[in-house]
Amino acid sequence: MSKGQTIGSTAILPGAAAEAPPEVAATPGKRIALLRVLGPGHVWALGVGIVLVGEYMGWNFAVGKGGPVAALTACWLAGILYTCVAMIDSEITSTVAAAGGQYAQAKHIIGPLAAFNVGLYLVMAYTMLEVSNAIVTGDLIEAFLANHGIPGSVDKRAFMVLTIVALAFLNYRGVLASLTLNLLITAAAFVAIVVLFLATQPWAPGAVLQHQSLFVELPYGSLGILAAMHFGLWFYLGIEGTTQAAEEVRSPARALPLGTMTGMMTLLIAATATWYVCSGLMPWEYLGQAVTPLYDAGRLTGNPYLEVFLFFGTLFATVASANGCINDASRAWFAMGRDRYMPAWFGAVHPTYRTPYRSIVFFVPIAILFAISTPLDQTIAFSILSGLLGYTLMALSIILFRRKWPLGTIARGYVHPMHPLPCALLLILCIVTYVAVFLGYGTQLVAMMTFYITASAWFVLHRYKYVRRGDQFTMHWPRPKGY
Repeated sequence: MSKGQTIGSTAILPGAAAEAPPEVAATPGKRIALLRVLGPGHVWALGVGIVLVGEYMGWNFAVGKGGPVAALTACWLAGILYTCVAMIDSEITSTVAAAGGQYAQAKHIIGPLAAFNVGLYLVMAYTMLEVSNAIVTGDLIEAFLANHGIPGSVDKRAFMVLTIVALAFLNYRGVLASLTLNLLITAAAFVAIVVLFLATQPWAPGAVLQHQSLFVELPYGSLGILAAMHFGLWFYLGIEGTTQAAEEVRSPARALPLGTMTGMMTLLIAATATWYVCSGLMPWEYLGQAVTPLYDAGRLTGNPYLEVFLFFGTLFATVASANGCINDASRAWFAMGRDRYMPAWFGAVHPTYRTPYRSIVFFVPIAILFAISTPLDQTIAFSILSGLLGYTLMALSIILFRRKWPLGTIARGYVHPMHPLPCALLLILCIVTYVAVFLGYGTQLVAMMTFYITASAWFVLHRYKYVRRGDQFTMHWPRPKGY
């Protein structure tokens, strides 16, 4: 089956033409590819490393929206949403094992315009998450120094900039080193949550945790559960980033499903334990607006060693998340450049380090600008909304994937169970969360939608003519059913 025949599976816009190929070769005729060096542990570290920071900060804004019970309900509903995302993602990505993750999925299954938008959703979600991590890193270090009698000694913005630049440099030098670091510090951050949970003696109510005196149910009624869904996603946002490593794992069919699903189980445990500890140590009014709730929880235990441990746990979580976000955003942008959805200049691979170095460097000043100028809740809202748009299209992708290539027609590395139930649950929970986002951040929702509509018009009217339609389809599948 030729590439030209494969294109028949996807809607094609008219007027495509060729642009100069990207600089991905050190010598004429030799194409430099990304290295396949990662295993399931690295995939776990990439997914959990990006997301675990959601247990250290951001999720608690859901408490401010509806109280502790609303936050826990949102946590579990979001857990169902992301379990569906993980299952659907594992099936498609273990089959479409290419850099770009959901962008590559949409490109092969839905069509060019959907792929362009999904690529933008990914880049915005990961970049805004990286910015959020940099902001929290600065606030955390500033708070730690102030708590130990060293106030005003440094500007927290310096730590924001240092975090972004240092991690970009690490990613520039190689994916194996950066994700091995993520594996180590993510494991340490998860251990910190477990240690805090055990230190608060959950088996002895009232000894440390004061749920009986602090707990309130629904201060704003059932509407608070809906409002809390917005920040409930923050417990897990980014687990789908495991797919960005698809072109760099040794065995996509094994590593991607195993790393993603194990990561999701890890996060469900960590999210519930985090909520339980924090709601028993802090009044919900304070918890709902705290910048570093787990570090605050460590301080409130009165154990100075635990406070220091949680400081490093929070620091490790933010660094691991920012590191993973740089990896994922650059891979999505690189894939779009390689396919000429963006200028081909971004599709270059470093001849020595074998990384998408131009895509990595490009986002450094953008992330710094947002970090020093945008409030934390705004960057979180932007990241969540971009991710939510991608999840909506993911539900459409799996429907078309199963319809065009039914089970048995192509080799799949993993088949998610109970189809189409996960797809239906994902769509329902996405709609609920859109309503929640509109209730709290209606202006930002309209602004982001305007941005994506404008970008889509630019792609259709201008950029698509540079795309080589045949080169972007890398899977040698049979003609889809019905075509």
